[in-house]
Amino acid sequence: MSFFNKVLASVGIGSAKVDTKLEKDSAVPGEAIRGVVEITGGSTEQKIDDIYLSLNTTYIKESDDKKYTVSGLIDRFRLAQSFILAANERKEIPFTFNLPADTPLSFGKTKIWVATGLDIKNAVDPADKDYIRIIATPLMDSVLNAVSSMGFRLREAECEQAPHRLRRRLPFIQEFEFVPVSGPFRGKLDELEIVFFPQSNGETEVMMQVDRKARGLGGFLAEALEMDETFVRFTVTNTDIPYMQQKLQSVIAKYA
Repeated sequence: MSFFNKVLASVGIGSAKVDTKLEKDSAVPGEAIRGVVEITGGSTEQKIDDIYLSLNTTYIKESDDKKYTVSGLIDRFRLAQSFILAANERKEIPFTFNLPADTPLSFGKTKIWVATGLDIKNAVDPADKDYIRIIATPLMDSVLNAVSSMGFRLREAECEQAPHRLRRRLPFIQEFEFVPVSGPFRGKLDELEIVFFPQSNGETEVMMQVDRKARGLGGFLAEALEMDETFVRFTVTNTDIPYMQQKLQSVIAKYA
């Protein structure tokens, strides 16, 4: 390789290209994702220091009473160690990784994508971005359907920075915000918020915020002091699925 070609490679001219192909474009949390990374060499030989996949989303962060959207890393997977990629050489690297159980669902404003990157020293690192639709597990789906069946409508679903008391592995949580439009809780609740915390044993912990509707002067004072909000935690399992609506209705009724 001539000195001139080395200089071109170091500033990213004639560099490698990367394209990731996923076996499918939708999955549930915990499911295995398979695919292949295709790498095509540029006009010069280059040393690839690292190949990685990262699973990402965005979430709302608050600082100095201002809210802004930032990228959030869900997980990162290394695919290969360093190697030399010849000019115009084409390589295929198959991969498999498991979606973390706490991967957010593709609801509302929440988008999930797989980013593929090549780490090339002193060069502009090529990257690829592929969106993937994350669908609810049967257990999560049962909870969401039960809430809808009780007359609640999903108003918003997005990831927000987690307060320290709710922070787990990730710095954010996904909140599902419902409002009652019919059924037994219309006129009794302002809204219902749900957060899922999947467990390694297949169970799912549910945190529910029940926001009662203000009634009279005392109610408005309670609302001003946020005393009308109750946080409830409980665990659901697959055996609860046939009776999920009755279980949730019983829980909510205690605090409505």
